[in-house]
Amino acid sequence: MSFFLENWVLFAVAITSGAFLLWPLASSGARAGSLNAAQAVQLMNREKAVVVDVRDAAGFASGHIIGAKNLPLADLEAKLPGAVKNKATQVILVCANGASANKGVAIAKKLGYDNAQSLTGGMGAWRAANLPVEKT
Repeated sequence: MSFFLENWVLFAVAITSGAFLLWPLASSGARAGSLNAAQAVQLMNREKAVVVDVRDAAGFASGHIIGAKNLPLADLEAKLPGAVKNKATQVILVCANGASANKGVAIAKKLGYDNAQSLTGGMGAWRAANLPVEKT
C-alpha cells in the first residue's frame, strides 16, 4: 500500500494518458453508423452503396460525391423510399460537415434502412481526403 501512496503521481499520469488514448473511441468519430472517407469508398466500390446528399440544391450543386443523389433533409422521409427501393442496400448519407447526415441516418433507420450510415465530417472530410467531387 505504501508503494501506491509514494507513487501516486505516476498512477495519475498513467490513468490520464490512458484516458487520452481512449478519447477518440468515445468521441464523435466512433459513433455507431458513421464512416470515414476511406470506408465510404470501400462500401461504394465493394457493396455498391448508394450515396445520398442531404444538403439543399445549392450545396449539392457546389460539389458532391460522384453519383450521389440529392435528397434534402427536409424531403428525405418522403423521397428516400422512391430513390432507394431496396432497404437492404448500403446507404451513405452526406452533408456539409456530418451533423445533418446523422439526422438523416435516424430518418432512414426509422424507414427500415438498417444499413444507413453517415460520412463523418461530411463533404469537408471528403475534400480533405482529396477524393473526387463533381459539380452540376
